[in-house]
Amino acid sequence: MYLLKNFLGVFLATFFIAIFILLMQFMWMHVNDLVGKGIGIAVLSEFFIYATASVVPLALPLAILLSSLITFGNLAEKFELTAMKASGISLFRILRPLAIAVTILSIGAFFFSNNVLPKSQMKLWALIFSLRQKSPELDIPVGEFYDEISGYHIYVHNKTPQGELLNIMIYDYSGGFENAKVMVADTGRLTASADRQYLELDLVQGEMFENLNKKQQKATGSTKSIPYRRETFTHKRLIIDFATDFNRFDESILEDQHVSKNVAQLTYSIDSVQAVSEKRCAEQSAKLIEEHYFSRETKTGAVVVPEHITDEERRTHDLDKLWSTLTLAKQQQALSLAQEKARNYRDQIEYNAILLDDANRYIRKHEIELYRKFTLAFACLIFFFIGAPLGAIIRKGGLGAPVVISVILFIIYYIIDNTGYKMAREALWPCWAGMWLSSFVLLPTGIFLTYKAATDSPLFNPEAWAIGWKRLKDKIRTYADQYNRRGITGLS
Repeated sequence: MYLLKNFLGVFLATFFIAIFILLMQFMWMHVNDLVGKGIGIAVLSEFFIYATASVVPLALPLAILLSSLITFGNLAEKFELTAMKASGISLFRILRPLAIAVTILSIGAFFFSNNVLPKSQMKLWALIFSLRQKSPELDIPVGEFYDEISGYHIYVHNKTPQGELLNIMIYDYSGGFENAKVMVADTGRLTASADRQYLELDLVQGEMFENLNKKQQKATGSTKSIPYRRETFTHKRLIIDFATDFNRFDESILEDQHVSKNVAQLTYSIDSVQAVSEKRCAEQSAKLIEEHYFSRETKTGAVVVPEHITDEERRTHDLDKLWSTLTLAKQQQALSLAQEKARNYRDQIEYNAILLDDANRYIRKHEIELYRKFTLAFACLIFFFIGAPLGAIIRKGGLGAPVVISVILFIIYYIIDNTGYKMAREALWPCWAGMWLSSFVLLPTGIFLTYKAATDSPLFNPEAWAIGWKRLKDKIRTYADQYNRRGITGLS
């Protein structure tokens, strides 16, 4: 109970710290989707909740590694671990309650990734797509061009406290650069329409200059150029398409995505698409054989051959002999025909491969997501059996050395896991091999460290390494002396 209490306290603290760090990194990746959009507190809170759920798969293994390392480092540093071993309690018995707790956490991690994570991912990406489609909050700065309105560049020299714009210059590119308009006005006021789908810009006392070259030539068919049209106005209203409402993205569109499915749904999708892919591949192969079987045209699957050729002649004919009987013109015609048919077959095969590639990519994405749900739970167990014995070996507690070692180990795990993911995604490796790569690499490390801690091996003791290095040098020197003596004896 004492060990479990210490471990859970440290685990909760490190888990929330890891969540915070990973959440800040996630927010930095999507900062452009949030800044300047005028998003309310409710939407931001919703974004934080879903983003927090999405970083749990990375935060949980890191928290288990760091908390187990700190817990057993503190026990070893205070000689409590030594006292337990001296009283006859083995390391495996000490690890047992914490191993049970971590196993429960691993099972919980699997259920979280299977039931909670798909729904949160679907809602998170629907929210991100909604934020990306929302227009930025309209705030025209003073003394610089504002280009957040598509097709317009607006310059305002000054503003009044009532929101009136002074000395305005507008470049209107909404009709294309060749039909650009330039407007200047003394004052103006910008408001949103009632349905918040348009902007209404009221200009007072200004002028507009419009390029008429293309329009004039198109209307009259003349090549004579008229440089521009000048218009002077006392009041002019511009209607600009600029939706400012926050419109929700339809979540149902994401239901068929791999990130929004649990194990049962992923398995069903993989089996269904696999069956369709295999059926399509068989149909394409049969069609290719039926229509073009070694350059002989077929009908209803039967090879059509001239009637005067017997079965015996068809079995024993010599292609080289038949080729030599053809004239030069016939040989060139046959070669051209063969090349054309070969190109057609190649194009047909490449087209079939493209059709099958979409299905194979769909299957790979779903298989990767399926294995990821199991590798998360298994990674929690592996990191416990790395962190706990490592803390017992290095005998350092607190937030110094354990944090550095945990970060290094987690970076190694992340690099290996990301490498395996990319190999599986690009179909260079089977999906199971790519997604289980990090577990295959780190599991022997955990077994090795657990064995060393159970046998009280001085793995990270500098004195032990110095003694071992001295023994190695002595052996090398002894072998060198024996070799030199044999050489001298042989020469004599």
